Amino acid sequence: MRHPFEHPLVRGLVGGLGAALDALVDDEIEDLVRRLPMHTNPWGYDGWGTSKAAARRSLALVRFFYRRYFRVETEGIEHIPEGRVLLIGNHSGQLPIDGVLVAAALVLDREPPRHVHAMIERFFAGVPFVNVFMMRMGQQIGLPQHCERLLERDDAAVLVFPEGVKGSGKVVWKRYRLMGFGQGFMRLAMRTNTPIVPFGFVGGEEMAFSFSRMRPLAKLFGLPYLPLSPTVALPLPVRCHLTFGAPLHFEGTGNEEDEAILENVARVEDAVSELIARGRQRRGRRLL
Repeated sequence: MRHPFEHPLVRGLVGGLGAALDALVDDEIEDLVRRLPMHTNPWGYDGWGTSKAAARRSLALVRFFYRRYFRVETEGIEHIPEGRVLLIGNHSGQLPIDGVLVAAALVLDREPPRHVHAMIERFFAGVPFVNVFMMRMGQQIGLPQHCERLLERDDAAVLVFPEGVKGSGKVVWKRYRLMGFGQGFMRLAMRTNTPIVPFGFVGGEEMAFSFSRMRPLAKLFGLPYLPLSPTVALPLPVRCHLTFGAPLHFEGTGNEEDEAILENVARVEDAVSELIARGRQRRGRRLL
């Protein structure tokens, strides 16, 4: 059976899209991608399948949405250190747009720019085309071993949303309410001696919202949720505010009892909640 990518129509569409994105690449994009600390082989890929060519194309596209459509305003980005770091924040927006914008902030607004590896839901591994695109951008399925290797071997900046799909798929009346962080990120931070930089993302709850997760129908299609929403197909051009806090350090082995781990997790949740509140206060009533 012919692979979908080998179909002439698909190859033509992919080639046309690639050419269109290449036309958006300018000197700024070239300079930013050149300065990203990515160790690539002679074919242009790093050990995780990330491609600098894909980074140029995607950054050229994302830059428009970051600066023109969502007009992201950042605060505290200087808190993000060099070396290994876990970026931990709130999840929202039905689709992983918030993750894309956080990663873009570290390239477009940080000096020097940093490449971010986001831990994504396992669901995306089975979605044709999307899975390859995610890999080329350096995003990995959120397995603990992936995260640990990135931190210990590559001293990477790793983005984790500990709420998972409970956060991204929350309904509109739970707006900006944290849905509970898991313990995994904290155990990894302690085991690998990695600082945690908390952040609050404001705007995702308004750009795309849902009135129902439609779980029975979602289960039928093998989806974690299926949002009943007028905004998922075309998120609203809401101005977004991204606030980073000071790094948090936690000592230990990562093998402590749940009670000790949960105390540390609660500290991170409190920090994220405060940063969300700060971002909402800074935004005020201005959504657009």
